Amino acid sequence: MNTDTLDKMKQMHLLGMHRAFSTSLQTERNEQLTADEMTAMLVDSEWDDRHNRSIERTTKNARFRYKATIEQLDYRSQRGLDKNHIQRLADGKYITQNENILITGPTGTGKSFLASALGHQACGQRFKVLYANATRLFAQLKMAKADGSAIREFAKIEKQDLFILDDFGIQPFDQASRTSLLEILEDRHGKRSIIITSQLPVKQWYEVIGEKTVADAILDRILHHAQRIELKGESLRKNQHKKSEDNNE
Repeated sequence: MNTDTLDKMKQMHLLGMHRAFSTSLQTERNEQLTADEMTAMLVDSEWDDRHNRSIERTTKNARFRYKATIEQLDYRSQRGLDKNHIQRLADGKYITQNENILITGPTGTGKSFLASALGHQACGQRFKVLYANATRLFAQLKMAKADGSAIREFAKIEKQDLFILDDFGIQPFDQASRTSLLEILEDRHGKRSIIITSQLPVKQWYEVIGEKTVADAILDRILHHAQRIELKGESLRKNQHKKSEDNNE
């Protein structure tokens, strides 16, 4: 009977239940549980299994640059990273309130790592997240407009609860990139959150976007309901390389 039950659980893809029931049979734990306790144990196991697989799926689909967590962040004072601020962001309320986060600072100060950590945290809270490098994204959207698949690409970005746009402003925007960025922001404005990282301070974004009227429209949508994080200090990659060299001497 137990073998048939396990087979049926597998066929119905009740993998959490299957694992829990199989373990209980091996340990004879089922003999110590009442019917209610056994039912609760099986349901909880299935719930946890589906929850974990959902998070794994969401995280994989996000395509993060780094496998980063909030716990791994470096809060040394010279970095300008406020632990209390990050802990407030970690609860995900900025996403439910459709707020943006702008992370700026010199190269190597951990902007992308911080954005990835917030993204992973959001995935754990069952939010849909997508990461994209700005230069590659706008090149892909340009090709998508040429082959007629742009509507699908914009729709994919629009449905994300959190969209992470990394390395914003590395290259000056051309007309096609400005138009694509404005369309993305228009779709998300007041409805979804976005995290933007950039080596450039916000006051220089106007210049790199170009074309006054479009730049005004873009910055109005970016800066509205935005929290800012400005990272400082030397490159973390440079410091890590220096430590490695010192350890090898």
